[in-house]
Amino acid sequence: MNAKTTHGAREEAVVDLAAYGARFVENPYPVYAELRAKGPVHRVRVPGQERDFWLVVRNEEGRRILADERLSKDWRSQGVWPADALPINENMVESDPPKHTRLRALVTRAFTARRIEALAPRVHTLTADLLDSMAKAPDGRADLVAALAFPLSMTVICELLGVPDLDRQSFRGWTNEIVASSSDEATGEAVRAVNAYLTGLIEQKRTAPGDDLLSALLRTTDEEGDRLSPEEVVGMAFLLLAAGHETTVGLISNTVLALLRHPDQLALLRADFSLTGNAVEETLRYDSPTENSTYRFATETMDFCGARFEKGDPVLVSLAAAGRDGERFEDAERFDITRTARGHLSFGHGIHYCLGAPLARLEAGAAVRALLERFPDLRLDTSEPLVYIPGMLVRGVRRLPVRWTG
Repeated sequence: MNAKTTHGAREEAVVDLAAYGARFVENPYPVYAELRAKGPVHRVRVPGQERDFWLVVRNEEGRRILADERLSKDWRSQGVWPADALPINENMVESDPPKHTRLRALVTRAFTARRIEALAPRVHTLTADLLDSMAKAPDGRADLVAALAFPLSMTVICELLGVPDLDRQSFRGWTNEIVASSSDEATGEAVRAVNAYLTGLIEQKRTAPGDDLLSALLRTTDEEGDRLSPEEVVGMAFLLLAAGHETTVGLISNTVLALLRHPDQLALLRADFSLTGNAVEETLRYDSPTENSTYRFATETMDFCGARFEKGDPVLVSLAAAGRDGERFEDAERFDITRTARGHLSFGHGIHYCLGAPLARLEAGAAVRALLERFPDLRLDTSEPLVYIPGMLVRGVRRLPVRWTG
């Protein structure tokens, strides 16, 4: 599984993750456990990537990397990949202070806790409507991703942003390609399609604003009169639509899957639905819908836990591996909805902590509880195998077949 690479003046072992085959996509946790046992940081290689990168697999070290100011999120300023930036790249995830500080401050003025809290009744109504439709299946079978997780998360984020007429299947095809690339050409086409669509949408909002988040972002100003540029609004819309719905789909489906695979924990939850929030939080630790962070780049040569990062080196934190770190969580390989799962890194850490975390928790909690209350004997439909989303970013299944007694 290891190769050698010359890095600067040094020859280093490189972990070839492709050598583990399909089993790594289906269940990467044994591999992450092997890597954690050998050390906190490893140089790794994956298919389709021109460069090796550093992967941090322990919780404490991951937390440190996520907050380390010597690492940059702005690939453009580092000259890492020669690519033309588009307006969708003008977002918080791909920026550093002071630009990141400015963007986050402006966005937070519109994306408020009050706005999220106000969505709760609508989330519950949408969930109930989707479950009504699901219950009409004559054979008592459904794909939970298509029937509940995707339409709920996409409808909520579209209504929040004010884009009810979005071609959701096309948009999901684009974002699926972006987070799990099938080829450089296909990903480039998807990025350009999303960028063009959102640019047109923002122009429509500018001429006909409404009582929605996109309109609020367009008119939000700070005390000194600063406001988001049109490109920055496009970037934020992309961040919310793409990252927001993909990770929430994964959180809902991963939580249900973990519960159905652990009947003792499912029984605990059915006996006490006040544990729903705990179940969602434990899933964030145990099987995070975001498997790895997005790239950070060393802005200088730096030593970290025995590794030498050269300037420009890409670094990822394995949020999934950090969640199973036995140094942070007792009996970490066990799914336990009664534990206190605080300390997981699923939503990141530091200045890039996920702004949409409260919304994801709201949707997942509402969906899981309503689903289990509506279908008391819900179980996995084992007539077809689970197919996991490939790639290093999103962790989840493409379909989640379930069945129940009508």
